[in-house]
This record gives sequence, structure tokens and C-alpha cells, in this order.
Amino acid sequence: MIDFSTVKALFFDFGGVLINLDKQRCLENLHNITGCDFSEMVSNYRQAGIFLRFEKGLATEQEFYAEVRRYSKYPVTDEQIRAAWASFLLEVPEEKKQLLLALRKQFKVFMLSNTNVIHVNDGMSRNFDTNGYSRNDYFDKCYFSNEVHLAKPEPAIFDYVLKDSGFLPAECLFLDDGEMNIEMASGLGFQTYLVHPYEDLRPLFAPVLNG
Repeated sequence: MIDFSTVKALFFDFGGVLINLDKQRCLENLHNITGCDFSEMVSNYRQAGIFLRFEKGLATEQEFYAEVRRYSKYPVTDEQIRAAWASFLLEVPEEKKQLLLALRKQFKVFMLSNTNVIHVNDGMSRNFDTNGYSRNDYFDKCYFSNEVHLAKPEPAIFDYVLKDSGFLPAECLFLDDGEMNIEMASGLGFQTYLVHPYEDLRPLFAPVLNG
């Protein structure tokens, strides 16, 4: 049970919590252009290999393309790789965007995401920088793994956001769809909530928005 009376800050994961994901579509698109199965490297929660290095900002976009191309059985362009990798992300439902706007009236709202420059540029811009809004209307700050060079569930990324945001763990509610991420945050003293695929989050926050 979440004790909202102590919560001052909300930390939302991006993929699978706010934006819907289609990992299988992404893997199929990568396979179609490269002839390679990347399923051992690609996950909804944390990547591996070049995908993890890219996610932690330890490989540039061009290095990412070059490494995927090295695996490929066919000639493949940067743009083909970019489009296939971007196809992982679907959309942020409108009700979740409206929920974020409502929550910002009562809480500090942050994003804490394992992501990469392609997904940030595509997913954030396409979903939050539209219709007269910008991501700054929805979030006080976004923490991206590729920018801080740390990734969940590493304890260091949670320590980083606490220090930077100025909140104590018990004052924070962390929402994620990865069980290991939730377990780590909970062990560090965060209040946590494990989000299920395509879950409507409005009932969770009804006590504070409708009370």
C-alpha cells in the first residue's frame, strides 16, 4: 500500500510504464534488415551487448550503427538500423499524458529511464513535444541512462537521482515495469509500484487526485 501522505516526488520509467512497447516488432524489423537474431541482447527492461553500451551512453550513435552492421549478413544503412530500433516504441496514451499534467500540480514529477539517444529523440519528441506542449510541461526533469552513464538496477543511478533531486527515498514513489528495478529501489527505501503492460495508472492515483 502506498502512503501518499509522505510522497513528494514521483519517478516514472518510460518504456512499458508511460510509452507502450513492441519488442517483437523491433526484433523482427532488425532481423529483416540484418538476418540476425538480437533477442539475447534486447529486453523490455535492460539491454545487453552493444545495446547496453548504447543505453549507458558508452557508445555513440555511429558506433551503435557500426556494431549492428558488423553482425549483419546484408548491407544495411544507418537509417534502416535507426528506424528498426525506433520501432520498439509505440505511443504514450493520451490519458497518461493528462495524468502527468494533473500529478504535477501536487508532486514533483520525474522520468527515470534506461534509454538511448534514438529512443529519446523519437519517443520523447513524438509524444511530449506536441500540441503546444513540451516535455517540460510533463516533467520537472528527465534522467536518462545514456546521459548519466548509469542504468537501472544499478544502485548508483538511484543514488544519483536522489542527490540531484534533493529528496529522501521515503519521499519518492518509483514506478517501473521491471521487477529487478523495483526490488533495488525498494531495498534503497523508495516506495515502489510494479506497472503491468498497458496498465491504466489513473486508479492508482485516484486517492490523491479525487480525494
